[in-house]
Amino acid sequence: MSEEDDEIVLQLADSPDCARCGGAGLLSPRFSHSWKNVRGEEVPGMREAMLCPVCDRGEPAADRLLAFFVVHETLDASELQAFNSLAAAWVAVARACQVNQQQLDNEYERCRNGEL
Repeated sequence: MSEEDDEIVLQLADSPDCARCGGAGLLSPRFSHSWKNVRGEEVPGMREAMLCPVCDRGEPAADRLLAFFVVHETLDASELQAFNSLAAAWVAVARACQVNQQQLDNEYERCRNGEL
């Protein structure tokens, strides 16, 4: 299945808080995601992301979607096509994000040392 054919489930109402800053999340997409295990085998799974008005600010696709939310408090049928385009562009960016292994290793060490 290609990313273009992938079903993406968007949670708008009651989105969870942002795991990065603890603030209110605006949109939470869930999409297929796979990786290769240590044997090089493809492992299918699901991944979730969070659109956060604080943490995602400055990324162009996120900024466009955040601006849409500022202008439109509710989502009318006449705005679905624009919303779909903006959300799909941001999900493509979120899908491409990878873990910063150095940052994760540093936080792990800080946690082990009681610094977090």
